[in-house]
Amino acid sequence: MEVIRTVAETLGLAERARAEGRTVGLVPTMGAFHAGHVSLMRRARAERDLVIVSLFVNPLQFGDPGDLAAYPRDEEADLAVAEREGADVVFAPSVDEMFPVGEPQVAVDPGPLGERLEGAARPGHFRGVATVVATLFHAAGRCAAYFGEKDAQQLAVIRRMVRDLAFPVEIVACPTLREPDGLALSSRNAGLAPEQRDAAPCLFLALSEAAATARAGERDAATLVAIMAREIGATSPARLDYAAVVDDETFEEVRTIERPARALVAAAFGEVRLIDNLQLPS
Repeated sequence: MEVIRTVAETLGLAERARAEGRTVGLVPTMGAFHAGHVSLMRRARAERDLVIVSLFVNPLQFGDPGDLAAYPRDEEADLAVAEREGADVVFAPSVDEMFPVGEPQVAVDPGPLGERLEGAARPGHFRGVATVVATLFHAAGRCAAYFGEKDAQQLAVIRRMVRDLAFPVEIVACPTLREPDGLALSSRNAGLAPEQRDAAPCLFLALSEAAATARAGERDAATLVAIMAREIGATSPARLDYAAVVDDETFEEVRTIERPARALVAAAFGEVRLIDNLQLPS
């Protein structure tokens, strides 16, 4: 496995692979690998000839400097996992390599899709995500890029960016991995105190109750939102941020489920904020 630190080297390696008729898979990450990241690497390894795993904690998507500073980092451990899972290349650039003239003055505007829900809770977040992912796509060139469905709104923003800006990239969505009690795997879970960790599965429980109600025939989104809010609100120490039912493509909140829709929740457990989602039965 090669560890590459520059955009130019990564693009050159990917271009040589394509010239040889090989396919390229990109797994964009911020490190702190868990089983969810591993599942992305394994799928890329099964489907593509050359697998590039990016490892970069993107400062543009953190509104709170303290949150950025606290984000877990262990490059040595992450490199060991990537090598074990068969990655051919880890692209691990510095901030200066990604942003050689400082914070970009020209960035990718995610539009209204990036202003709702997570975008409203974290102003500028999706602008930062889209800008750095565009740079990663430039570094990899024509490829398939693998993303988890846990960050569903992020996935929607990236799909829209690829479509609207004509990136030569196939977006591959991979299912959310969960603990046995339903908690979605996340690097942030490590920050939960024991009592918070015990309470955190209430997010998936709330989503599951909404999905079961929709499966039974309920089409009114407000009813499903109330179910989710009640479940999370009744769980201490969870502090509900939002519960919503949205169109699965536009992420606009809906009143009635008439086409593919997704239930979303966000809640804080002490200083740790978690999100989760589930596609609703149509």
